[in-house]
Amino acid sequence: MIEVRNVEKAFGRLKVINDCCFNIEKGSITGMIGPNGAGKSTIFNIIAGTFPLDSGSIILDGEDVTNLAANQLFDKGLLRTFQIAHEFSHMTALENLMMVPSHQAGESLFNTWFKPGAIREQEAANRTKALEVINYIGLDHVKNELAGNLSGGQKKLLELGRTMMTDAKVVLLDEVAAGVNRTLLKDLTDNILRMNRDLGVTFLVIEHDMDMIAKLCDPVIVLAQGSVMVEGQIEDIQNNPKVIEAYFGSDVA
Repeated sequence: MIEVRNVEKAFGRLKVINDCCFNIEKGSITGMIGPNGAGKSTIFNIIAGTFPLDSGSIILDGEDVTNLAANQLFDKGLLRTFQIAHEFSHMTALENLMMVPSHQAGESLFNTWFKPGAIREQEAANRTKALEVINYIGLDHVKNELAGNLSGGQKKLLELGRTMMTDAKVVLLDEVAAGVNRTLLKDLTDNILRMNRDLGVTFLVIEHDMDMIAKLCDPVIVLAQGSVMVEGQIEDIQNNPKVIEAYFGSDVA
């Protein structure tokens, strides 16, 4: 699904990503962990088209997508959650979902004047899909609530729902657990697992919450000093001396 091949990236004289190589298998939920400064966010930004790489390549479904812009990758079914605009606080949760699909008929002045029927038809289809999505993610009870009034966890669920409105094939999740209470974190985790199982969505997850990584991810990639240190199941990684040293220092390892 995604191949990261010998990627390198520097900011000035500081090399942040160094000959980084890994694969994300189709249908997987792959976790990425590592100490602060390991390069996790940078490699995410490179895959998502936010940062250009200096050398190497990114392959998506067998196609070289190296240095494509984020909007081009979005059209190919790959997105990072923050690529979808933050919620419109003065619109309802349901309306926020209806706003997501791109290339809507109502965006065209020509259609507004000459094809109002097409606009109404698409709006009805968007509403139907949005109702299905909001029920799927468990926010049906707040569908008419202003998005600005939702809790932090509910907003994260709404953000996940917006990815469903795009029919994305690959979703990059960056610190999705941050600021979410334990109850809604379980809902969030369950929804990611269901999207993976029911819809075949592939996920790459950066997360500091190791409990969430353990529940969600197989395999897990450990990044250190801009390259892959080790990859495998979470149980093996947690007991790996190299990983322990990277996080806590050689005295602990």
